[in-house]
Amino acid sequence: MDVRKLDRAAVLETVRVLEQAGPADWERPTPCADWTLRQLVAHMTGQHHGFAAAAAGNGADLSVWRPGDLGDDPVAAYRTAAEKVLDAFAPSTVLTREFVLPEISDTVRFPSSVAIGFHFLDHVVHGWDLARTLGVGLELDEEIAEAALVFALRVPDDERRLGDAALFRPALLAPPGADVLDLVLTTLGRSPDWTADAARRPFTAPRG
Repeated sequence: MDVRKLDRAAVLETVRVLEQAGPADWERPTPCADWTLRQLVAHMTGQHHGFAAAAAGNGADLSVWRPGDLGDDPVAAYRTAAEKVLDAFAPSTVLTREFVLPEISDTVRFPSSVAIGFHFLDHVVHGWDLARTLGVGLELDEEIAEAALVFALRVPDDERRLGDAALFRPALLAPPGADVLDLVLTTLGRSPDWTADAARRPFTAPRG
């Protein structure tokens, strides 16, 4: 399948999930360590703007990758950014371009299919982050999950996952009976068992 179609489905699902957020949800913890829901959505908004700029040949400008300003209506701000990146990826000519993605490399220019694949994988995972934060279901069909796993398995699992700025954490062991999306998550260092309630619990040192 055209990676743009996969990406579109994943991004539209993030919009659907986020539209279920209410005023009390924006300070909720998320599976992204130290990020509230508002901070996660600001990051995702900035990524949409950055990839849209990269599709137009302007990805080297670091300012376009800044977390987005969500203003008084974070859902509307996110929806607008999502529409912008989907429109940027839509022309068939985008498939002949190379993208500059400075958050990944200062020197490599990425084929469009690879660059859009990065965006696709990121928003499958962040879609799960949103859904888990809000306690709602994520609706992605098996084809999308299987494609995301192909991309996830290509991400090097090395020392680059250890720094504060790492895009993903070291891979985890998949639980017994893991489905395809669980395999995507564990491959990229996320626990499928994460819940917002557990993240809020204060740490208690073990006895003995």
